[in-house]
Amino acid sequence: MFKKNKKSVFRILTILIQIFFRKCPSVFFVMKWLFVTAIIGILVGCASAFFLQTLEWATQFRENHLWIIAFLPLAGFLVGLLYHYFGKDVEAGNNILLETIRESKKTIPFKMAPLVYLGTMITHFFGGSAGREGTALQMAAAIADQFSKPLKLSADDKRILIISAIAAGFGSVFGTPLAGAIFGLEVSLTGKIKYKALFPAIFASFIADLITKSLNTHHTEYIINFAPSISFLNIVYAVIAGVFFGVCAAFFSKTIHKIGDFFKSKISYAPLRPLIGGIIVLLSVWLMGTTKYLGLGIPTILDSFSQQLPAYDFALKAIITIITLASGFKGGEVTPLFFIGATLGNALGYFIPLPLALLAGMGFVGVFAGATNTPIACSIMAFELFGIECGVYVIIACVVSYLFSGQNSIYKSQILGKSKHKRYWKKEEYL
Repeated sequence: MFKKNKKSVFRILTILIQIFFRKCPSVFFVMKWLFVTAIIGILVGCASAFFLQTLEWATQFRENHLWIIAFLPLAGFLVGLLYHYFGKDVEAGNNILLETIRESKKTIPFKMAPLVYLGTMITHFFGGSAGREGTALQMAAAIADQFSKPLKLSADDKRILIISAIAAGFGSVFGTPLAGAIFGLEVSLTGKIKYKALFPAIFASFIADLITKSLNTHHTEYIINFAPSISFLNIVYAVIAGVFFGVCAAFFSKTIHKIGDFFKSKISYAPLRPLIGGIIVLLSVWLMGTTKYLGLGIPTILDSFSQQLPAYDFALKAIITIITLASGFKGGEVTPLFFIGATLGNALGYFIPLPLALLAGMGFVGVFAGATNTPIACSIMAFELFGIECGVYVIIACVVSYLFSGQNSIYKSQILGKSKHKRYWKKEEYL
């Protein structure tokens, strides 16, 4: 009798819970994604901490043993071999993530995570000019997507999962969780935001960032001490700067794709491409007589906020980065874009009468906004990195750069949800 009553009570409770969730679907949605994104955030945060700390070690070792740069071509050949024989299906990198969000393809292979990590570490250890965002995003997405089948996620839920993973990877690797969340939403489809993924993206990004910081991971601090009061003339100066940032972003995006296609068309055996690219970078370093354009370039980025630098720094960094990544080395484009933007802003200080640190900060996020078509995320990133005082100036820089970068992106698979300029756009733009 007791057992029958117990079963009856259990059935009644089950029915009541089902009715509750049907009547209050938001509660179920929140609980489900709190659980899923907490797991993703913890795992991605740990992965980002490990990646950033080992990357710091590799950078310090290279800077203390500059002779190791001589082996950059051989390092490129090794990276090429890794992807040619073990990673052809994940070689497209961040483009796979964007395609998965759009088409909800089969599970992203987990091997993407160790392969991109090894490729990036080899690139930085031997002196290639690359970033870290691509590695963080790919590691995060590869880890997260392993849960899509066990959790029996629908196609729509899988899209939310990948967006949340991108947010977690970006937010934790740069220490900007809110920008990471918006970046995950904004980069997936230019001109459209999937608001259903807003809560999971924010929660995943903040958890990942919290875990990364709790593991004693260092993030670079950038300082803008002064932003002048808003005036018509200062706004005009900000718009002019934004135009330069947008043109620079368009040039970088177009050129890196064209050079990449050139390498592929002229060199059929893939491992030889980064070998040749490594030789070109090595010869460039020897001719220039400096290694400041290799690696992440954080010291030069910091200098751009405090002192006038040579006006050509941004161009040389762009060239070295394009050759490095287009030839087949691994890593991200974003930190080099920070370098390019900050030094371009610094160069604009020769004729635009705004504070040097402010111009560098505007360029830091402005070129990035134009190259990734994420002006909202980049504006928020500026607030998190530099403070709210520079708000109007960085927003103008990001939005104008976004508009003047045209229909270009560093990600080939990024598509337009809406045209930037036209009132009516072709249907093909968002297919």
